[in-house]
Amino acid sequence: MNKKFVLAFILLVFAVFSASCSGGGSKETISLIENPWPASGLNAAVAKIIIEKELGNTVEIVALDENAQWDALAAGDVDASLEVWPSGHTERIAEYIDSLATVENGGLLGPVGEIGWFVPTYVIDANPALATWEGYKDAAADFASAETGDLGRFLGADPSWVQYDEQIITNLGLPFQVVWTGSEDALLAEVSSAYSRQEPVLFYFYSPHAIFQQFDLTQVELPPYSDECYADPEAVDCAYPKDELLKIFSTKLKEKDADVHTFLTKMNYGSDAQIEMLAMLNEDKTIEESAQAWVDAHEDVWKTWLP
Repeated sequence: MNKKFVLAFILLVFAVFSASCSGGGSKETISLIENPWPASGLNAAVAKIIIEKELGNTVEIVALDENAQWDALAAGDVDASLEVWPSGHTERIAEYIDSLATVENGGLLGPVGEIGWFVPTYVIDANPALATWEGYKDAAADFASAETGDLGRFLGADPSWVQYDEQIITNLGLPFQVVWTGSEDALLAEVSSAYSRQEPVLFYFYSPHAIFQQFDLTQVELPPYSDECYADPEAVDCAYPKDELLKIFSTKLKEKDADVHTFLTKMNYGSDAQIEMLAMLNEDKTIEESAQAWVDAHEDVWKTWLP
């Protein structure tokens, strides 16, 4: 046999063996969705840190609003969204998950979320009637602004979020107008400004969130939630439901990388984990720094998510 041929054959065998020992080459890049609120960014950052370190995939974070993400997941353009509030997406869940089967229910994330109307507790102390929605029928003047005229100002955040405050206000006959601040940060800035001056402010917000460690707030009592109340989105006139937050995946993810699919399916932590990280944001840590600090401190939790 030709010596050059033998040498070439040996080198080829060595190359194939080396490739098999190193895992057969680079792994697929995983794309995780970040919706425009901090907890969503923290969830994605936690997953990114662990996937890259433990599973060896590169992770890309893609900013998408909660409505646009469904088509992107169905098309396989992105792989997973880790915090969906299901009460705002019943029609999409029925269409994309139950009917078309182009998006997969990835299971519960862990936290239970609740959206509501809030005021600083000093507002209730000054006027106990404002603890419930009926008290706002005659309170427009206390909350009015130059922008709303004779109507009271109700502060909303990002208009891309699924929310029903305009419908609730209209259907309950309350003399208020929703003013969109544009983002969570802008909403918090408005609330902080009013709070520092001890002025009345009524606004949309949600839990879990670190805002409740920063301000003494009271949730306004709305008519109790019912499924019938939300059957027609334009007729909503009651409180938001409590939401068990869930994850959604592209149905192509499992074939793309079974280990990442298993990891994200197992990923589950409680409201306390989110609040812990959100509090770090208030201490001027970045999303990435807060997520890394949580990962460093809670290996006993996330190790159970690994395949």
